[in-house]
Amino acid sequence: MPVGQRIWRIAQPPQRLPQSTLASERSLEEMIVAAPEIVSDEWMIIGQQEDTGFGGRIDLLAIAPDSSLILIEIKRGRSPREVVAQAIDYATWVEALDAEAVFRIYSRFSKGGDLSRDFETRFGTAIDTEEFPNHHQIVILAASLDASSERIVSYLSKRSVAINVLCFEIFENGNDKFISRAWLQDPAESQLTTSATEWKSPSAAWNGEYYVCFGTIGRSWDEAVKYGFVRAGGGDWYSRTLKLLKPGNRIWVKAPGYGFVGVGRVKGLSTPGNEFRVNLNGTQKPVFEVLAGGLDKKPWDAEKGEYFVAVEWAQTVQLEDAFNEAGLFGNRNTVCAPRVPKWRATVERLKTAFPRYDEV
Repeated sequence: MPVGQRIWRIAQPPQRLPQSTLASERSLEEMIVAAPEIVSDEWMIIGQQEDTGFGGRIDLLAIAPDSSLILIEIKRGRSPREVVAQAIDYATWVEALDAEAVFRIYSRFSKGGDLSRDFETRFGTAIDTEEFPNHHQIVILAASLDASSERIVSYLSKRSVAINVLCFEIFENGNDKFISRAWLQDPAESQLTTSATEWKSPSAAWNGEYYVCFGTIGRSWDEAVKYGFVRAGGGDWYSRTLKLLKPGNRIWVKAPGYGFVGVGRVKGLSTPGNEFRVNLNGTQKPVFEVLAGGLDKKPWDAEKGEYFVAVEWAQTVQLEDAFNEAGLFGNRNTVCAPRVPKWRATVERLKTAFPRYDEV
């Protein structure tokens, strides 16, 4: 069903705000450049109105913390079906970009900026140029989406093409105007598809086993082993993929900078840190009461806070004993379900390194 949004001012009785329009859809593009959080708090805009070389210009190009690219197309005077087709056409241009081309695009956009430096400043980690060109997704911005276009997007998504629609609407209250937005599909699904699928072979089989990245900055792997959990936070991009894990799923955990450190089975769903409990001497305790570093005691922040998933470990090792070798799968997303040959080969190697993998 096409997305529709309404806003009411809280009053007695509640007063619905009338819908409005922007002076031009170009102004929406400029708003996003000035405030990228309109589309995502975790994306960095790196290009605008780039010539594709075959008769068109992309509206915006962004990059995510895992170095994957996001093609953003705004419906501007085109029917929804046309903009979907145009975005897919432009995606063939994104697919062909190499690291050098991406760096040039950013240099033009930022008037001489250095993408390596600015990416590390923004995300606190080095850019991974090996992500180009396979890892990318399409995001279409539209004030409305007809049923036919929704079916097309849904069809592509089900077949592991990373595409989503961000529907926006404008409302007014006196002299003020407001913009609201809503995703057609859960952005975690697009993020998962982007990180776990090769664009050229989206139908590759998934082996049913999840990859988990356990960031060790500010988090203790020893505590995760002792109390049975994986965790992530610091922004929706990092924590939302935890929602993909369901009880019974097998996970293989990698600690960045070390290697693979554990395998186990999921026991619960993603839970906010202010609600998560762990077993301490037979008693269920709030997690912040047992972790050595504690958790932030400030009011809970649903967007930036830490989320936890309970795990029963089959086998773990300490960080210094992590299993690592050339050619193993790696990704910066907290959770992904890789549909690439490298993941299946990695799991076979991990089963040798962690022979008790199937004990839970």
